[in-house]
Amino acid sequence: MGCRTKRFARIAVAVAACVFIFYGTARGEVEIVLNKAANICLECIGLG
Repeated sequence: MGCRTKRFARIAVAVAACVFIFYGTARGEVEIVLNKAANICLECIGLG
């Protein structure tokens, strides 16, 4: 792979990641993920 191809691939992956992050945020996925993370933490610590 040439230097140009690697650079293009990195930029394309970064743009795709940003698009998916914004899409998930727009759908309200942040709240769901944080709730699941809190539940897992509480179960591991044993407070729940």
